[in-house]
Amino acid sequence: MAPLNVLMVGTGEYTTGFVGGGASGSDKKVGVVGLTLFDLRRRGKVGNLSMVGTSGTKFPAIREHLQKNITNVYNGLDVSFTSYPSDATSRDPDAYKAAIDALSPGDAITIFTPDTTHYPIALYAIRKGMHVLLTKPAVKLLSDHQSLLEEAAKAKVFVYVEHHKRYDPAYADARHRARAGALGHFNYFYSYMSQPKSQLETFKAWAGVDSDISYYLNSHHVDICESMVPDFKPVRVMASGAKGIATDLGCVEQTEDTITLLVDWVKRDDPSKKATGVYTASWTAPQKAGVHSNQYFHFMGSKGEVRVNQAKRGYDVTEDSSGLAWYNPFYMKYAPDEEGNFAGQSGYGYVSFEKFVDAVTALKEGKVTLEELDKRPLPTLRNTIATGAILHAGRVSLDESRPVEIVEENGVWSLK
Repeated sequence: MAPLNVLMVGTGEYTTGFVGGGASGSDKKVGVVGLTLFDLRRRGKVGNLSMVGTSGTKFPAIREHLQKNITNVYNGLDVSFTSYPSDATSRDPDAYKAAIDALSPGDAITIFTPDTTHYPIALYAIRKGMHVLLTKPAVKLLSDHQSLLEEAAKAKVFVYVEHHKRYDPAYADARHRARAGALGHFNYFYSYMSQPKSQLETFKAWAGVDSDISYYLNSHHVDICESMVPDFKPVRVMASGAKGIATDLGCVEQTEDTITLLVDWVKRDDPSKKATGVYTASWTAPQKAGVHSNQYFHFMGSKGEVRVNQAKRGYDVTEDSSGLAWYNPFYMKYAPDEEGNFAGQSGYGYVSFEKFVDAVTALKEGKVTLEELDKRPLPTLRNTIATGAILHAGRVSLDESRPVEIVEENGVWSLK
């Protein structure tokens, strides 16, 4: 069978590392999506690649950026792709439709665009018979999550949410212990994740307008918690938000700096067993905190507990120009191998995409069914619905200053 053809929807930091006319100032200077797929093509796992954004005039600079920072660094790695819209088109928000129309049923797309655009793009692709990888959060509304589930089932396509923290070795090991019952039943979970204020420059166009820091960062740990405790379900969310820093930096008035979600969970077969989850996310951490993303959690069960702190990684670098910093090569390892090739295949950011490509390939070859994929601990659309419910409930709680109930009846989820 021919390798999988993939369309990359979105041309920004996560796909290309190109932001504001040059390389991103974050740890994703050459992106994640594009580099991973270019390497998967070198390895024969994907075939034709294409990319679509809303502005075609950016593509000459993006190609130059990729040539300089990927091809010239990784032994001539091929970074060619078909682009939409044309280089002469200044703006076309519907260009994704022409790009998807150019594919064939059974091809795949990745969606790394503002949160509010995920649903219409994914829906269009699913109805055209495409397999879909969505960045987190999958969608903002619980109703949209369920709609995509129904449409994907009709079209018999695979929809996967790119929750890459599931493949962080430490997180994955802790998750396995919890799922295997070694820590007993779920009792308490606390998590924290942050990024420095500089990210607000990258995201100023949509921060507080189209989405918030809870959707962007809390989604990581809420998903980890959901994946650790499949025998529990969330029933109530109360959210609290801090303000004042982002607005001083030019963001809109409603932008929260830090959001905390307090979530009540109950055991599915024994509601007398209850648990508490506390998930905090911020994008106003100090500029020189030493880490781009602070991240840790504490899980406590009836028979044990686990603590994971993945901020510093045991790897620090001190330079005259920037001082002390902790880098994360376990997510994306950008250093080439001894032959000059890209060597980051073991990074959990890369692994997350390869899992999607391998699952779609196995599905197309008849080696696995959609139902079997949902039974695996993969972040499929069906396996992430509780996360979607919690994030949406958190937004409603903030907007309406009240606790929000989550109700599940016969597989149908709703908020009250």
